[in-house]
Amino acid sequence: MKNRDYYAFEQAGMADAYDAIGGYHLFMVCDAPNPAAYRGLPAGYSFRLCRPDELNIWAHIATEEIYASYALAFYNRTYAPHADDFFRRCTFVCDGNGNPVATSMIWRSYGQINTVGWTRVLPNHEGKGIGRALLSEILRTAEYPVYLHTQPTSICAIKLYADFGFKFITNAVIGHRRNDLAKSLPYVERVMSKIDFARLQFTTADTALHRAALQVEQSEF
Repeated sequence: MKNRDYYAFEQAGMADAYDAIGGYHLFMVCDAPNPAAYRGLPAGYSFRLCRPDELNIWAHIATEEIYASYALAFYNRTYAPHADDFFRRCTFVCDGNGNPVATSMIWRSYGQINTVGWTRVLPNHEGKGIGRALLSEILRTAEYPVYLHTQPTSICAIKLYADFGFKFITNAVIGHRRNDLAKSLPYVERVMSKIDFARLQFTTADTALHRAALQVEQSEF
């Protein structure tokens, strides 16, 4: 099922660019959250933690179906050595039948910096405020700054992150990865509403992010 972001690109006449730019890297940071962005869950939904026997379910919610094997490989490489911590952090939103429909978490990447990771709402539950409520839940007790990695195709998420106070990081390189902000912004501008695009904020990364991200070749967020 196509998500809201794809349809936004399609409406802007850029559906052909959606897959091509899906691998671009963007980085954001929040030093202090905007309390006005916080919301609760809509009626009929609830929070709970992911259980160890639900790892495969997590992988199929956290990313699109074709990338589920990548999510599991990432878990095995990054989270499995700290499995207890992962299952204390990995949060689900469940529907009225108890089925997980969204996930996100705060992770201590490289053991040094706090990051938001694997945030996604299943397409048939989008547009209900679930993503906003989920971010509200995990950010409420987070230690700041909090960093995240995203793509220019994640228009709805970028708007949501910006509402919470996340700013785009402008440095050309983050750790071992390039930052594709300059070539991503023209796509974001064409798809995002003018009001939302004008509200985007920008900043440079601090040394803590660079120091942590350079420690290993494989990224942890």
